[in-house]
Amino acid sequence: MEEEMEEEKMQNGKNKSFLIKLLKVACIAVVFGLVSGVVFSGVIRSASIDSIKAASAEIIEENNDEDTTGPLDSTSVSTATTVSDVSDIVDNVMPSIVAVSNVSYVDYISFFGQVQRKESEAVGSGIIINQDEEYIYIVTNNHVVEGAETITITFCDDQAVPATVKGTDSSADLAVVAVKCSDINEDTLNNIKVASIGDSTTLKTGESAVVIGNALGYGQSVTTGVISATSREVRFQNDAGNVMTNTLIQTDAAVNPGNSGGALLNSNGQVIGIVSAKFSDTAVEGMGYAIPISTAQTIIDEIINRQLVSDEDASYFGISGVDINETMSSNYDICAGVYVLKVSNGSAADKANIKPDDIVTKFNGKTVTSMEEITEILRYLPAGTKVSVTVAKASDNYKEKELEVTLTNRNK
Repeated sequence: MEEEMEEEKMQNGKNKSFLIKLLKVACIAVVFGLVSGVVFSGVIRSASIDSIKAASAEIIEENNDEDTTGPLDSTSVSTATTVSDVSDIVDNVMPSIVAVSNVSYVDYISFFGQVQRKESEAVGSGIIINQDEEYIYIVTNNHVVEGAETITITFCDDQAVPATVKGTDSSADLAVVAVKCSDINEDTLNNIKVASIGDSTTLKTGESAVVIGNALGYGQSVTTGVISATSREVRFQNDAGNVMTNTLIQTDAAVNPGNSGGALLNSNGQVIGIVSAKFSDTAVEGMGYAIPISTAQTIIDEIINRQLVSDEDASYFGISGVDINETMSSNYDICAGVYVLKVSNGSAADKANIKPDDIVTKFNGKTVTSMEEITEILRYLPAGTKVSVTVAKASDNYKEKELEVTLTNRNK
């Protein structure tokens, strides 16, 4: 008798174990839609879809929580699987999207031959990407802030505050601008958020995509589409006349002037790309491009973390030169870079045997085509730093040679 009771208990235990497994399979089927409404219909009726969604959202939220050292929360992550209605994504993400406007001055020759200066204003978009106790950091495109005399950031509640360029990477068309927390009123600090970041390396062609940005400078607008290609090599010419080739994400979500620096989002409302350029041609429609966030993140972190060198430790390279962009390079059949006009005696360039008529093509591992780019790099390198400089030597028929250069002190 005892053996029969024991056998019955074991059988009940097996039945319970099987039932639990069956319920797990049914719940998974409900969430992912892998079975029809006929199979496990009794289980489906008893399961609460809302409860499952709420639990899923809670798990995703817990997985995405990160410690922050600043005053802002991160944007929420949506549980949507399609983008037929993106209102929840927009509600979650909009607090992390900003409008960027810059004022620059352009010199031109008047009808009477006089040099005149005209104020020029440009608009773009940006994404709140990071923060610390003192600053809110916003990523945008380099071409949005290039040459700016003043930069203004407008947040989602329309508060406008001044910003400064933290750093740029012209070859990647990326820039980070910083806004002092002390310049932002308390209500705005409570409204804005740091964007949640996705993984652009896992994207698949055909996935849903959302673009948010300051299109045409009218204010933030939303467009939807799909990921058209995940690794598209795109050549475009920047404002300096240099031709760049970058590997970008392609989308058919509408991208217009002013969207530059805005967000390309997945269906969870996570940033997967930074809108960079639109292919312009009268015969082409629906081809927008974005810098993959997984590529951009390393550059962004490096820009945020690097520190300006003090005047006392400021470094000096020691050349004056002429910019040779890609267009000039093609027209005159010479290397793109910085054409050396003069080398200061005793400077780092002089000690490295760099001569007038040489062309500097790379500085500290980065391709350069302007004196401004070299100056920007030097701002973060103290005197005494050893850098790699690639020079096309005039004495060797402009064959490129890599040199190790020790930067001298600007004040000595």
